[in-house]
Amino acid sequence: MRDGRYMDFSVPRGGIDILEGARSHTDLEIEVQLQMVRPDHELFRQLAGAGANLISLPIETTVETLIQSISYIKETLGLKVGVWAWQGCPLMFFDAYLPFVDIIEYESRAPFWAPLKPGQSPHTIDPIVIESIGTLHEMLVRREVADRVELMEDGGLNAGNVAQFVAAGMTVGEFSSPLLKGPGGKLRPGTGEIAAAVARVRAALDRAAGSSRPHAKARRREEREV
Repeated sequence: MRDGRYMDFSVPRGGIDILEGARSHTDLEIEVQLQMVRPDHELFRQLAGAGANLISLPIETTVETLIQSISYIKETLGLKVGVWAWQGCPLMFFDAYLPFVDIIEYESRAPFWAPLKPGQSPHTIDPIVIESIGTLHEMLVRREVADRVELMEDGGLNAGNVAQFVAAGMTVGEFSSPLLKGPGGKLRPGTGEIAAAVARVRAALDRAAGSSRPHAKARRREEREV
């Protein structure tokens, strides 16, 4: 969700109405990743009222209110909370928040000014992004929170590269392009194309998680919960 000022995007994309619409159609957890400058408590209350379960805050632009916002979302609103940052943000910035959050998210760079290619993500996956996910996983382990804090890579993931990220320690992936786009453009609802795309990504994730050492504890936790 954007505010129209973040990164100079001139028109806000998404909003409370989309959140309310999604909430009325699913019992699954809904995350709202904020791409905003200094989001405030009133917005957090609106998101909670509209059905958000998790609010993720931008490290770069929440600035000095970040730890207070984390505390408010968790302690007053009773929601899950995360922090996220773009590729290029020093990874050490995540460390101070690891004891307090439910998820950390790292987003790969995206040349938004370049024309989109049919069926492809706007994001670019550089080798350092995979390395950074590994470093963030090691930070979680050192803080002894890897069993409860999720680690997400955001942007550029697909069935062909997800195994590298899972092996590095990723526990959550953000997928949009591989679920909604194909070589011929946007996938068409009701044709089975989207369901097939979801199945391909899910199968790749299952294969990767099954052979990934960092996720042994996570798999055992899921088995206990089942």
